[in-house]
Amino acid sequence: MKLAFLIAGLAVAAAAQSPLETTRDRQDRAALQKLATDYSAAAAKAPNDAAAQFRAAQAYSYLAEVEIEQHDRKAGRQAAEQGIKPAEKAAALKPESADNYRLLGTLYGQAITDVFSGLSYGPKAKDALAKAVQLAPNSAAVWTAHGVGNYYLPPQLGGGTTPAIADFHKAIQLDPKNAEAWLWLGLALRKENKDAEARQAFTKSLELNPRRIWVKQQLEKTPAK
Repeated sequence: MKLAFLIAGLAVAAAAQSPLETTRDRQDRAALQKLATDYSAAAAKAPNDAAAQFRAAQAYSYLAEVEIEQHDRKAGRQAAEQGIKPAEKAAALKPESADNYRLLGTLYGQAITDVFSGLSYGPKAKDALAKAVQLAPNSAAVWTAHGVGNYYLPPQLGGGTTPAIADFHKAIQLDPKNAEAWLWLGLALRKENKDAEARQAFTKSLELNPRRIWVKQQLEKTPAK
């Protein structure tokens, strides 16, 4: 009986992660590119299907995320820009969905690589993420995305680590098991030279999602003292 419950628990845990998340966690760019291409083709055949548009946009966002993690900002921007169109379609088809605006705001942010792209995409990212918060003020995923936006937004424009940390704490308060919120809290704390607290946040993120290669890398590069 115990074995049956264990197997069932493992099956539930495996089912909790989508193929996109699993591929993102192991930083498999080639596999993400294939998924993005496949989902994009499916979205093109279903232009009025908000879910299909969302899947395509999410695939490109995860691809951009991994490319940015690997310091390939140019490729990350290209992937993000490919995801913006289906994300905009998803938001237009289903404007009541906070997740659509969360993803759209994330993609706008991922497409920023310089001052000019910042002027173009920055306000759009801020507006989309604000809309997501308005629609789902109790969503940990939305507050995490809002915090990432603040993390990259210069302080003179209302962003920076202080509001980002507040957003990540809000996300964690709503969902203490949100591994992404703990990851980004660690990054923001490290940026403020709070290495000990950052390591605690990275460690917690790894406990919640031990498959995430990037978190392991961030923990290893953060001084222990």
